[in-house]
Formats: sequence, structure tokens, C-alpha cells
Amino acid sequence: MIIRKISIGSDYKSSAMHYIVGQEVLNGSYTIHHIRMDDDGVKVWIERQQEVLLWKQFNINMPVSVEYKIDF
Repeated sequence: MIIRKISIGSDYKSSAMHYIVGQEVLNGSYTIHHIRMDDDGVKVWIERQQEVLLWKQFNINMPVSVEYKIDF
């Protein structure tokens, strides 16, 4: 399944960090390209002008809330 949004942190409403595919980051110079989960944890990839880079990685022990992309 394709991940649309992740929230990292134990308190979803007040202190979790939220990452959404398509969201501008780093003062608008990059956008979040995709988010992947694997056995190591969560990886957030960013892009700018056809260049895709690994931006953040969270280990498997971090509390994570995942929202999947659902197209009807």
C-alpha cells in the first residue's frame, strides 16, 4: 500500500511530527517525494528537479501513525 502521511511521536496531537507526500520542506526548496516503511523503520525521500534524496530515517522503535493513500 502507498503511504500518504506519517506522524512520528507518541502524542499525535501536540508533539508528533507530520510528513505528507507532496509537502514542501526545507524552506520550500524540496518536496516530499515518497515515504517507505521496511524492516529498519520509516524513510522519507525528498525531491527537487528530478533529484530524489533520502532525507530522514526513523528506527522501528519510534511510535508511528501511518495514513495510506486510498483512491476511490
